[in-house]
Amino acid sequence: MNRPISIFFVIYIFFMGIAHSKQFRNSYVSFEIPDRWNCILESTEWVCRSQETNESKEAIIVLTAKERGPSDTLTIYADYMKSPIPAKTKNGGTINSQVMSAPSIKKIKDLDWIDGFHLSSEIPNYYTRYVATIKDNVAVLVTFSAHKEFYTKYTTDFFNAINSLSVFVTKKSLQVPQNYAGNDSLAPIPSAPVSEPIGGLAIDNHANKKSNKLIYIIVSVVCAAIGLLILIRNRKK
Repeated sequence: MNRPISIFFVIYIFFMGIAHSKQFRNSYVSFEIPDRWNCILESTEWVCRSQETNESKEAIIVLTAKERGPSDTLTIYADYMKSPIPAKTKNGGTINSQVMSAPSIKKIKDLDWIDGFHLSSEIPNYYTRYVATIKDNVAVLVTFSAHKEFYTKYTTDFFNAINSLSVFVTKKSLQVPQNYAGNDSLAPIPSAPVSEPIGGLAIDNHANKKSNKLIYIIVSVVCAAIGLLILIRNRKK
């Protein structure tokens, strides 16, 4: 009797977690972010964080994309992530990050990404996961950072965002910007400037509503099936 109810709650929570997300999309990249998050363009980077005051200080996602240059290769990115990365402290000093795991190649959709994990590389006492890739003439880096005390809180959000990453190249993005300054390299990755601000933000609410509706239907069907199973078992008793 208790087992079907436990399964019910696990399935319900799982699908409800998926339902509360939306899609970030610009001229190069798209990925899922939690419903409570928002992304804004800050100088040359897209910065995504929670709109809730307390959570906004706990975790952050930063997206950087640029025109590919001679130094933009997956090998160079991997070599960069193998070693400690210097980071600035509040006092103006410098500390070296701790490499939590060696960089590896992760397949996301149809692309190979270099996947690295550091502590205190972007912000002291924050874990940061780096994922970087190249498609045609576009180099992309996304960093997922959270304070070490709260990182597990955002594990699912980061997992969903990373596994939903899509990079697309259109005729517009293939054009070399007129103001391209020749800053070819994405490395050092954390502070690399972008050749041109990435395209406009578009949150596809219409698509999200359709997706959420489908998920709610699936949840209802699953709940009905589990309820029927419980009823049948009770009658047998």
